[in-house]
Amino acid sequence: MTPERLEKIKAVLNRRQADLTVINDEVHKGRNLAAIMRTCDAVGIDRMHVVEPKDGYRSYRGTASGSNKWVEVSTYDSVTEAIAEVKAKGMKVVAAHLDERAVDYRSIDYCEPTALLMGMERAGVSEEALALADETVVIPMMGMVESFNVSVAAAIILAEAQRQRDAKGMYEDSRLDASHYERRFFQWAHPQVARFCDEKGLAYPEVGQDGEIIDGPGWYHQKAKEDALSL
Repeated sequence: MTPERLEKIKAVLNRRQADLTVINDEVHKGRNLAAIMRTCDAVGIDRMHVVEPKDGYRSYRGTASGSNKWVEVSTYDSVTEAIAEVKAKGMKVVAAHLDERAVDYRSIDYCEPTALLMGMERAGVSEEALALADETVVIPMMGMVESFNVSVAAAIILAEAQRQRDAKGMYEDSRLDASHYERRFFQWAHPQVARFCDEKGLAYPEVGQDGEIIDGPGWYHQKAKEDALSL
């Protein structure tokens, strides 16, 4: 690993926001999910939540420009499970939805632990999810159309969250706990070894100050020997 890559990985991890995330409530178009994931990476979100559409995903051949390597995705069968997950971590749920309580998206304090809830392309946020949301926000519209595309709306709102957090200095120091930071560092620095360990249920090997696996050849030899003995 080059010193430049090591510093890049550390710099990005140091800006990751453990208490900012997105819940996708049955967003079913692949290109929209890819775009939202790319925005998540851009604003420092480490983990995105996806409620799988009951009618399945619409096919899409594009990519998230590699951002799927950098943003973890947790999937759920129901939106109640996803909301319960983020609320258990102390996050408020802010739904992008026009209703009687909706406020301008810029009036929300995104420096608080926040999960942005985005709804299905045409139907929007489900009634089930709205009942559990703490706040609802809208993006003021000046034209004839009633709303932005879901991925564009997510990008606009998350850009405001980034602006607020940056102004408050929340990107200046690492906000991931040590064990999570170390796990994500290894996944980014050594993706193939990380996948091997995950598949085998193994702990990740230790790395040195240079980011390389300590005694890599010895570790590989030991694991190969253990595999051979297990056959």
